[in-house]
Amino acid sequence: MNFILNKQIKYYTRKTIRWLCLIAVALLIVMTAVFLKYDLVCSVSLAGKQVGYIQNKESFERKVAEISNQEGTGNIAFVDFTEVPEYEFTLVSKDQELNEEDILSKIEENTEVTYKYYAVTLDGEQKSIVNSLEEAEKLVAEMEEKYEDSVDFTIGINKLYTKDKDEYETVDIEVAEAKVSEQLQEIADASVNGVYLSQRPVSGVITSRFGNRESIRTYAHTGLDIAAPYGTPIKAAAGGTVSVAQYSGSYGNLIVVDCGNGVEIYYGHCSILYVSAGDEVEAGDVIGAVGSTGNSTGNHLHFEIRVDGTRVNPQNYIYN
Repeated sequence: MNFILNKQIKYYTRKTIRWLCLIAVALLIVMTAVFLKYDLVCSVSLAGKQVGYIQNKESFERKVAEISNQEGTGNIAFVDFTEVPEYEFTLVSKDQELNEEDILSKIEENTEVTYKYYAVTLDGEQKSIVNSLEEAEKLVAEMEEKYEDSVDFTIGINKLYTKDKDEYETVDIEVAEAKVSEQLQEIADASVNGVYLSQRPVSGVITSRFGNRESIRTYAHTGLDIAAPYGTPIKAAAGGTVSVAQYSGSYGNLIVVDCGNGVEIYYGHCSILYVSAGDEVEAGDVIGAVGSTGNSTGNHLHFEIRVDGTRVNPQNYIYN
């Protein structure tokens, strides 16, 4: 009985092996035929739409990564993909054209580039835009070295980001240096003991200059008289603290602003005082109105500057 069973097992085992061999040969023939006619490639899709085929997925992904890794190239800050490529291995006919460069172009078309520039600021205002941080830092260092002893100013650098490459107009470092230097020189010329007179208090005709001697007074004029219509707003020429805001003899209604560094500015003959002693004001703030109070023969502003108590000619710094 066991002999017969063993004989049957051997028979079916040989038969099974024979069939497996036939199947393996058939599969080999089919696979050989397939690979003679087809290639195994990688299909690339964007937003679910096939855009082409590539041979080497790993090599292609490195090239895609190079598209996004462009920081520092032509002011590029970073690159975002609006559509991320998807990959799938597939068989295609051997005569199917592979279009790797075309696919890379389509991927690059589906990116969003952000550019970065550097603005040099002067007291918070943007003055020049340059291409690199190195240029901006060089400009700032040069201006600080040249003007720090003569001008009270704040110079800084702001990063500017934009998706529009043409939004900002950059200049060469030499042009930027000339522009910022010119503005700092203007500040230096309009600064009294480090206090920048950035605002003309009123617009009008100068009717009496510093040092003039006239019949209305027995002494040389201590400031500028600027004629303007009654009620014309008077603006602070520089920021500071109001130390006087009251009627004061020949000055009439007087405002005195202590600007620091020993600098005081007098605004005389006002018709109205809009500030009080102790108020903090900034350049350009309206502090009073033109009038003809005190020793005056018509509506005007008496504008006077004192440095450590000594009167100086305002036209050395403003209205020149």
